Amino acid sequence: MDARPLIVHVVYRFSVGGLENGVVNLINHLPAHKWRHAVVALTEVDESFAARVVRKDVRFLALHKGPGQGFRLFPRVWRLLRELRPAIVHTRNLAALEMQAPAWAARVPGRVHGEHGRDADDVDGTNRSNILIRRTYRRFVQQTIALGGEITRYVRDQVHVPPQALHTIYNGVDMARFQPASTRMPIADSPFTDSRLWLVGTVGRMMTVKAQPLLAEAFVLALQQQPGLRDRLRLVMVGDGPLRQECELILARAGMSELAWFPGERTDVPDVMRGLNCFALPSLVEGISNTILEAMASALPVLATRVGANAELVQEGVTGHVVSSGDPQALARGLLSLAANPQAAMGMGKAGREAVERRFSMQAMVDAYERVYEQVLQTPASGSK
Repeated sequence: MDARPLIVHVVYRFSVGGLENGVVNLINHLPAHKWRHAVVALTEVDESFAARVVRKDVRFLALHKGPGQGFRLFPRVWRLLRELRPAIVHTRNLAALEMQAPAWAARVPGRVHGEHGRDADDVDGTNRSNILIRRTYRRFVQQTIALGGEITRYVRDQVHVPPQALHTIYNGVDMARFQPASTRMPIADSPFTDSRLWLVGTVGRMMTVKAQPLLAEAFVLALQQQPGLRDRLRLVMVGDGPLRQECELILARAGMSELAWFPGERTDVPDVMRGLNCFALPSLVEGISNTILEAMASALPVLATRVGANAELVQEGVTGHVVSSGDPQALARGLLSLAANPQAAMGMGKAGREAVERRFSMQAMVDAYERVYEQVLQTPASGSK
């Protein structure tokens, strides 16, 4: 028998995404001699993404959940947990929260839930149904982790999680993997190799909450307002998804298709970051953005919207600019401010790297999670069967 406690991480889908990347980082960096892991996806497991987990003793299980409420999975999840016998079940976000009920029924000693950001249908956190669901299922949760101060306030004030059961943890970034380049490095396959160009880029799934079309609109507006930048300003949009065609159409209508590059999903994100001059995140919803931290670690100035914890990560005028969400004009102004003064933008990037080194190391994140896991195993499971 393996005496190491088993942590079962429950997510909606295990594929490319910030939340899922955080799970990968946690599994890869928690001490292997102390903890075991399994990942349960309510829907699908992307095998290529799962390959980012470097440990070979991790099980990945996909339950192939269909549309609708998750309670139909309760018997199956109960049986699975009775088979796995985990020490801890760690669910993440509203889509997986319901699985705390079968974890309680299966007598799992440690039950942890993480809130990573807003839901796509509830960008301001006022949806009464979502609040009610969280309040209903929190009785099965022993400890709640909120990623950032804004989410902490929501969970405390709206969900009524008591302070002794609530922890604020910021994501950590692998500063050895994401390192700045002394000069901008050419990105493999990129058409923008001229060192005189100034590249603004974004990385992420092209879906509603990430709002990449707003960045495409802002890029068009910036060049319409400052046509002289057309010779050197370029746009790189890494990722794929339902909004890609809309972004391409915005640029095509403006006659700027040749000024943008859509390489699709990439596995070489650290190299992509080293090939940019600026990172932009136009999201409508965020928790703690991994890509912002990765960009800062790469010494890039960041242009982000004021959602989630973005304003906690990016210091206005010091490490970048934070603007109103849903406003392409505001994004365009921020972009023009950075592009018009490349030296000042580089200084912001260096300040961002220093901030990450001080506040957002991978080790600090791992230590914080480990303290929660140890605490939940040392505390009698209130309400357990």
